[in-house]
Amino acid sequence: MARLRHGASILALASAALLVPGTTIATAEEVASRREATPTGDGSAVPMADHPARVVDYTLRAKLDPAAHTVHGEGTIVWRNASDKSLRELWMHLYLNAFKNQSSIFMRAPIGGFRGTTVPRDWGTIDVRKLTWVDGAERHELAPTIETHRPNEEDETDARIPLPREIAPGETITLEVTWDDKLPSVVERTGYDGSFHMVAQWFPKLAKIEHDGKFAHFPFHHLGEFYADYGKYDVTLDVPEKFLIGATGPAVETRVQEGRRIERHVQDDIHDFAWTAWDRFQERSETIDGVAVRVLFPPHYDDHAERELATMRFALPHYGARYGRYPYDVLTLVHPPAGAPEAGGMEYPTLITTGGPSFTPRGVYTIELVTIHEFGHQYFYGLLASNEDKWPFLDEGLNSYAESEAMALWKGKDSAIDIFGLGIGVAEAHAERAREVAHDEPVAESAYAFGTGRAYGSLVYSRTATILNTLERVYGTDAMTRTMRTYARRYRFSHPTPDDLVDTFRTEMGTHAADTLRAALFDRAWVDYAVRATSSHAAHPAAGIFDIAGKRETVPSGQTRAGSYEGWVLVGRRGTLSLPVEIELVAEDGKRERHDWDGVGDFTRIAYSGASPLRHVIVDPDHKILLDQDPENDFSTVSGSKAGAPRTLERATYAAEILMGALAP
Repeated sequence: MARLRHGASILALASAALLVPGTTIATAEEVASRREATPTGDGSAVPMADHPARVVDYTLRAKLDPAAHTVHGEGTIVWRNASDKSLRELWMHLYLNAFKNQSSIFMRAPIGGFRGTTVPRDWGTIDVRKLTWVDGAERHELAPTIETHRPNEEDETDARIPLPREIAPGETITLEVTWDDKLPSVVERTGYDGSFHMVAQWFPKLAKIEHDGKFAHFPFHHLGEFYADYGKYDVTLDVPEKFLIGATGPAVETRVQEGRRIERHVQDDIHDFAWTAWDRFQERSETIDGVAVRVLFPPHYDDHAERELATMRFALPHYGARYGRYPYDVLTLVHPPAGAPEAGGMEYPTLITTGGPSFTPRGVYTIELVTIHEFGHQYFYGLLASNEDKWPFLDEGLNSYAESEAMALWKGKDSAIDIFGLGIGVAEAHAERAREVAHDEPVAESAYAFGTGRAYGSLVYSRTATILNTLERVYGTDAMTRTMRTYARRYRFSHPTPDDLVDTFRTEMGTHAADTLRAALFDRAWVDYAVRATSSHAAHPAAGIFDIAGKRETVPSGQTRAGSYEGWVLVGRRGTLSLPVEIELVAEDGKRERHDWDGVGDFTRIAYSGASPLRHVIVDPDHKILLDQDPENDFSTVSGSKAGAPRTLERATYAAEILMGALAP
């Protein structure tokens, strides 16, 4: 879902300012035994796969009836048993059935606080009419044996297909399939609004096969998403002549025949296919960094189209340099009409949907944020293809970090909102959002395990981004750039797991960074630095009896040294994370001095001496520790000194978040 994908969630974010089944997370002992950091230069020389292992090819034909809101499909599926086991069954996703009735797992989910909670005005279905295994001279009819229900479960999105014989490891089979879709009114990803049609989760799709012979199959959960094998998609689309089509991959053939527009789209090295058709689309095209970029948008949204193209002028070369060049020739951006907001903020290979109301002013960067977030999913989903259902933070979380890093580089410190004197960065907005649920649930759990959509969004998106932004600020931009570049290049087309991510941090940043990352993701680890006590007073010589130059002298108490002051500050740490932090002492005369604390232990005491009294103390003056649970206790004015407000801007930022959050859709 990319869902900023939260089409709505991203608006709220900006405005409010997986293991593969069968694998396990490494234990602390296993982690400790791994090698220390051996950085790979800047990461740009790390080998990167040109193509994935090809497992499944789809050759499909689809005909849209925009009046009935139906799609008739047929075609062939060529699938290879890429596992080490012989198989006697297949598993197939029939995800359009999530919108068939209120008995589906998707519709039953009481998630709250996230998109897709509206009951469709019109239900949707997918019905497999024929499924034939062409087995040499034999033809096995499989459709009558498809099992769409589990015991005591009415959901029909996860189908088991028993087979008449075993499929050996490495064997390739051909399936002929015919099916019919009834599209729902637009609800989270797919459906229609008038003559606008967004067609996603629309074809019978085989579940991913793992090396151990198990299929990574699962019903369509409300917060769950993609996980599939790579292959080639050759899809011919048939719509009324006046409709413009946006689809995955380039159009290699286009013709008009008997009042119908027929386009054939072919794309290799992908794991999904989506398309849209509307008779009111406006269109703009531009070649950016060698990629043919096309924007489809409603009438009167010309400014949005330009903002989205401007975003891609920055994003395509930036992401290519950071995470490896975008490997496809085309990219289509679809801005849905106002009546279909839940079709916005989604990602599919070479096609993304954006979103935002027509009145969105410049300076409120929701248009840019949605666009750059969904494009980022071409990497953190498309080119890496981790298990989004099992470990959504590997997709949404890493992508939210990449989005915040990119927006800050492009728009500066106020990269989410910069209007009417109010400003906030995307990273800071993520941090504030994440604090609300930091102790509730782990970040690293399955999409379906989160108690609410609010927890899912705040933890998977924002807390993951905050963890990574904190590591970047503590260990340096160069180290984080190298680490993320290495991860993206090393595991391109490889379905990486959490262990792969943590191990990359270990080799590139070292054990402490990797352990911090793992604890923050899996153990609800947290940290709160706080100024616990301060003292400042005029310096005075030590009172008492002293033997000086052979004579005993008494120094009375209460004496002072003119123009000399001393004191101390006590800074504490709560929580299970320890990160190095700076502490700044500010004197009445404006003199500033910084002290480094490694963050180990429950507290540190820092002595002060200077020509004027100590005025206040600031923990983390450069805001590196975005994970700090309560930034307000990072500042303290020394008793008796003149009041200061070095964090006025920060507090105004939080007020702006609350204000804009109340106004956000």
